[in-house]
Amino acid sequence: MAAVAAGGGTGALTRYALSLWWPTPPGGFPWTTLVVNAAGCAAIGVLMVLVTEVRRQTHPLVRPLLGTGFLGGFTTFSTYAVDIERLVRVGHARTGLAYLALTPVAALAAVWGAAWATRRVAARRTVAGRRA
Repeated sequence: MAAVAAGGGTGALTRYALSLWWPTPPGGFPWTTLVVNAAGCAAIGVLMVLVTEVRRQTHPLVRPLLGTGFLGGFTTFSTYAVDIERLVRVGHARTGLAYLALTPVAALAAVWGAAWATRRVAARRTVAGRRA
């Protein structure tokens, strides 16, 4: 439980720092939230392949700390929903709809692409290790 809390707090603070560094102007496209969610999904794709397929003997706190905790706190699909509502409320319905469609596509593409790339790299390293 402490690992999830520590990771979640750190992930949320990281996301918050990014939102201060790259703020979304009123009525503007929420690029920061989109990038954070896609990056977090890519990271979970890498992490899950590493801990379930490549290194099955990882420390038992790795998944709760990094997956559920840090990446769960870093990504924010609740802010995604609030961003859509705000865009529609201020008269930017098309932007809100584009964001509504783009975020899940970007998130799924990120997790699938990162998992695929991680498997490819792991397979190459395994083959290279056997040749040596």
